[in-house]
Amino acid sequence: MAAIILDGNRIAAQIKTEIGQEVCRLSDAGFRPGLAVILAGHNPASEIYVRNKVKSCEQLGILSESIGPPQSVSTKELLEIVGRLNQRDEIDGILVQLPLPEQVDAKSVLLAVAPEKDVDGFHPVNVGNLSTQRPGLVPCTPAGVIEILRRSNLPIEGRNAVVIGRSDIVGKPVAMLLLNNNATVTVCHSKTINIAQIARQADILVAAIGKPGFVTREFVKPGATVIDVGINKVTDKKEFERFFAGDTSRERTFLEKGSTLVGDVHPHVKELAGALTPVPGGVGPLTIAMLMANTVKACQMRRGKVARGRE
Repeated sequence: MAAIILDGNRIAAQIKTEIGQEVCRLSDAGFRPGLAVILAGHNPASEIYVRNKVKSCEQLGILSESIGPPQSVSTKELLEIVGRLNQRDEIDGILVQLPLPEQVDAKSVLLAVAPEKDVDGFHPVNVGNLSTQRPGLVPCTPAGVIEILRRSNLPIEGRNAVVIGRSDIVGKPVAMLLLNNNATVTVCHSKTINIAQIARQADILVAAIGKPGFVTREFVKPGATVIDVGINKVTDKKEFERFFAGDTSRERTFLEKGSTLVGDVHPHVKELAGALTPVPGGVGPLTIAMLMANTVKACQMRRGKVARGRE
């Protein structure tokens, strides 16, 4: 039996509705949440991401500001921009869009963002808060993975979870969130021996390794929940055939556009999994929804009891 497809667009819309209501309440109380996005240079993919983030802010009533220093920007100049945003009271969240131009020391810039405004959840203070289960801002994509599971009524507690990938952005924080939700967690990576055998033990399998179609049927226990975090562009006809042979509608799109998207999970896994996130339309939409949620959370945490509206 084919897997239940977990609709990320539907879940993201649900979260955004809740956020929109909270933004209205905060704005009425005089605390309109504000997000500043720094986009250095001209990376076409980054420009699309930032446009989508700004659009989401507008839809939800969040104040948004986009700052676009030139490709030639120095580390010192970016640190000054971040410093000014840290001081501005109407800005609750600061997002530095990656990748930064190669001459910039990205780690220094990310570290300069005040932890209470770090809506990406990358600052060591927020990483420490996540690790020790203290209140803080959690990376958006991993938070989205947990929301997909929670809102699809897929239990985490007591389940075996395997995360493939150990990046600071997805792999490590998603493993920590699963652990905090009482799963038993194994993290696999490029140096793991017998990776498919380990993955087959998982009730919840999260693929975040950045390799198209890496997770094949041999990785998946029948009936497992498979969360595909990968987004990989396929432009080669042979590679397209390897993933989508016989999928006529996908082939039509591929011939028109010259490309298609595939996750880190091979599409054939849907015949074996119990539940699966699609690519596109799975985890992706949750990333922006959780960025909006983090902006609101940052506003609440910065403003204290009045903004939280309870206690």
